[in-house]
Amino acid sequence: MKLLFILDPLETLKIKKDTSFAMMSEAQTRGHEIWACLQSDLVWDQGKISINATHIEILGEQAKWYQEITSETKTPSDFDSAIMRKDPPFDMEYIYSTYLLELAEAEGLKVFNKPSAIRDHNEKLSIARYPEFTAPTIVTRNLSAIKSFIKAHDQVILKPLDGMGGSSIFRTSESDPNLGVILETLSGVGRESIMAQRFIPEISEGDKRVLLIDGKPAEYALARIPQGQDHRGNLAAGGKGKAMPLTDREREIANTIGPGLASRGLLLVGLDVIGGFLTEVNVTSPTCMREIHEQTGFNVAGMFIDALEQKIQNKN
Repeated sequence: MKLLFILDPLETLKIKKDTSFAMMSEAQTRGHEIWACLQSDLVWDQGKISINATHIEILGEQAKWYQEITSETKTPSDFDSAIMRKDPPFDMEYIYSTYLLELAEAEGLKVFNKPSAIRDHNEKLSIARYPEFTAPTIVTRNLSAIKSFIKAHDQVILKPLDGMGGSSIFRTSESDPNLGVILETLSGVGRESIMAQRFIPEISEGDKRVLLIDGKPAEYALARIPQGQDHRGNLAAGGKGKAMPLTDREREIANTIGPGLASRGLLLVGLDVIGGFLTEVNVTSPTCMREIHEQTGFNVAGMFIDALEQKIQNKN
């Protein structure tokens, strides 16, 4: 099969821990052709989508990890599937890309995750669909309401709705002398909605990443454990990853919400769980496959490609 990966520039991928690299490597070992493109390579012209794509060969985990075979202008029908793996920020360009990918779907291309589902599932705000699994949380641009929430819960986490990798996430409290400027900065002085969550002390045990593939959880989660004085467990923020078997609570969350997510076209989802509370539902470019595989031997990328092949063969 011919698989198209929509990515950040290939030379920027940190392949030592990159999940897209794991997916492409696994697919290539099964004989599939790997093609790559950027968001900017998606073009709509005269009622048709074209894609400026590059056929690559994965050479392995080394400095020069791929080689370009050919670059061509392709049509959606030239590929068996496209895998959208562009990292956030989830800005207007990201939304425009989902529109273009929907037009490609109309021409017969199977896209995972489904463009409309990516667009409809803000990674922070989607937890509102599952209040039974969440810690006390508020989303608003009303700074007075957020201050009242902070007063009620004391230690809280503040974050924007469009970030990734732990960027711009603050732990604060009513007594924090910088509280006012934090709120003004995150919200653009009340112009943008932000999220406040009650601080969950169990973050010291790790921010667990639970990977769902076609609605089913991988057998291991990656606990991203904060280091030093930093409250963030994100690997991009310096957290240390430790693979662990799923707890009963994590399995309950995954099995409860997984089928619904899969039914909406979300083939790969990364749930973030802290202390048994669901904190995020990641649908753009979930990570942690490589860390789990290296520490446990459980091939999460293989599980993903299995599911992808099944989706393509079933024409679902």
